[in-house]
Amino acid sequence: MRAFGQPTSPGARGAALGLVVLAAGVVATYALPGRLFAIGQVVAWLVAAAGLTILVGQSGQLSLGQAGFMATGAYAAALTQNALYAAGFTVSPPSGASGRFGASAAPTAAPWTLPVALLAGAAVAAAVGALLGLAAVRMRGAYLAGATLAFGLIVTPVTAVVDGLGGEQGLRVHVPRAPDPLGTAVGEGRVRVWVALVAAALVLAVLVAAVRGRWGRTLRAARDDEAAAALVGIPVARVRLAAFVVSAATAGLGGGLYVYLTGTVLPGYFGLTTSLFLLVAVVIGGAGRLVGVIGGTLFVVAVPIVTTEVMAAVNASPALQARLAGNAPLALLGLCLVLVTLARPGGRLAWLRRQVGVRRGARVGSPGVHGPGRDGTGGKPPTRHVPE
Repeated sequence: MRAFGQPTSPGARGAALGLVVLAAGVVATYALPGRLFAIGQVVAWLVAAAGLTILVGQSGQLSLGQAGFMATGAYAAALTQNALYAAGFTVSPPSGASGRFGASAAPTAAPWTLPVALLAGAAVAAAVGALLGLAAVRMRGAYLAGATLAFGLIVTPVTAVVDGLGGEQGLRVHVPRAPDPLGTAVGEGRVRVWVALVAAALVLAVLVAAVRGRWGRTLRAARDDEAAAALVGIPVARVRLAAFVVSAATAGLGGGLYVYLTGTVLPGYFGLTTSLFLLVAVVIGGAGRLVGVIGGTLFVVAVPIVTTEVMAAVNASPALQARLAGNAPLALLGLCLVLVTLARPGGRLAWLRRQVGVRRGARVGSPGVHGPGRDGTGGKPPTRHVPE
């Protein structure tokens, strides 16, 4: 039995965070029944941003092509799902069914095809990420950002012109429907968000355990001092490549979840704006902090919604609303990104944690902030915080 005050294991921390996200998401689907699509968008973006915050914060690599990996995973998952449906892996509606399943309702995809399609999307995105990462690990700074940006800009036009991918109109995907009586009692949209929440909770649990374990320590060692890391036997290039592949895989999974939530895949969804939104979510939450990226994702999804509501409340003209619909959220997020970078370089969550730490130290009662015996005069040195 764990003694009181002993640090919890990385696996336990990850499981706790995943359960909190799952419970909060389920409550949100009932508290905001009219915002199920926005909640689903938060979940899909959270999965993609979780890998990006590891890449940026823990590994020290900057990627502006996360939306490209999301598109890769989305189309791979969609094609896999449709192929399994065409192969006959379906479930017929119950005999005499009514309500959601009418007498002429078409068969729905078998439930087991969904995890297969999602894993296929993540695997294809990881493979593409590995190919790009082989070149990316040799780049730094603006060169790496430019290479990933070019990849993200290439994917969207390619998916729009290839006929097998649906072109500009995208693809309709035969995703599994929620089985009765759950689907009838709860609602199809709510069940889909729950399934996405389970996937997001698993991703966060695994990433927290990995970041706080040996892999996370090697990532930070390679980030802080490549020469020293290589001297102690850490394969720096391999570690950086692994971070790139993990980031691409989570983005691909996020794209696959988007396909499941909407039942379609459109090339316009995975443009440069999506990559920038994900990067803003990482910076606002604190790069490398999986807890902070949750708040950052909520923020970037809420800004366009709030902007639209404000314009409707002030009775703005339709022409003005059309002009501001895509530009105002980007302007606000850009302003927030500049302010957070200047005022709170570690992200808003990191600043809050520092404030809590200062107050706790002040309550100890010594003249120093860290309390007696912890001010550098022979006491125990403060431990370095590892971002979750």
